[in-house]
Amino acid sequence: MSAVNAPAPGGWREWLMSDRPQSRRQAALGRAYGGWRAFSRNRLAMLGLAIVIALLLVAMCANQLAPYSPYIGDLRTTRLLPPSAAHWFGTDDQGRDILSRIIHGSRITLFVVVLVAILAAPIGLAVGTVAGYSGGLIDAALMRITDIFLAFPRLILALAFVAALGPGIENAVIAIAITSWPPYARIARAETLTIRQADYIAAVQLMGASPWRIVLRHIMPLCVSSVIVRVTLDMAGIILTAAGLGFLGLGAQPPTPEWGAMIANGRLYVLDQWWVAAAPGAAIFVVSLAFNLLGDGLRDALDPKGVK
Repeated sequence: MSAVNAPAPGGWREWLMSDRPQSRRQAALGRAYGGWRAFSRNRLAMLGLAIVIALLLVAMCANQLAPYSPYIGDLRTTRLLPPSAAHWFGTDDQGRDILSRIIHGSRITLFVVVLVAILAAPIGLAVGTVAGYSGGLIDAALMRITDIFLAFPRLILALAFVAALGPGIENAVIAIAITSWPPYARIARAETLTIRQADYIAAVQLMGASPWRIVLRHIMPLCVSSVIVRVTLDMAGIILTAAGLGFLGLGAQPPTPEWGAMIANGRLYVLDQWWVAAAPGAAIFVVSLAFNLLGDGLRDALDPKGVK
């Protein structure tokens, strides 16, 4: 950073919030700071962020945090024990510690969420921006394909794809990603229809930029924030879909400690040994709620009209 653009001592806040930034870097940092201020004012969003960060730390340190093995139990002495000091969340029908299985199951949840976001969001962003900028026959064809995917409930369509691909966590991720991109395409197309009429897009066209360059360099970056917000809000649905596939035996296979599969295993004992199904169900509820709160906060923070 040059001396001309550097803020005076104690003037970092004024430098970041300047109405007339002197460089791209200052403008980008100012937008990021303004977004963080808007986000941090939302206490529920901060709570959601704290839970998501805690989930990340738990997944990273699962081997150190889990008091027992998530795969090995003792049928003679620890089968279906209620919550106690030795087993905080009790044990399941195989004598395995439920808390340890939930801790290790957080890795599978993050694996599904991250991979689905990496696969589905770029597909939806590309389809939506290309359709919105191209218009005409290309727009009609891409949107009709999108409508076909939107016409089916996500879980039902994911079940069909997993049935065709075969059970397993990897195939479940692919199936969920295939069914998750249409809403992102709709959002990106709506944003593109507005952006393509802007004066600076016309100026770029007059300078001789190709359509692909315009879409990739000038339209997609402006659609990313809306897609990020929708992806974050969809995390809860992705978790529930993955849990539903696991509950039906089409997701992670035993003895993998996946939360949906744990609920399916506990449904046989739900009346007498309620903790077997209640503990993973509570984990799904808390994590899904956290992503919803985080998504609401990001929606407010990434809205350029609301950042101050």
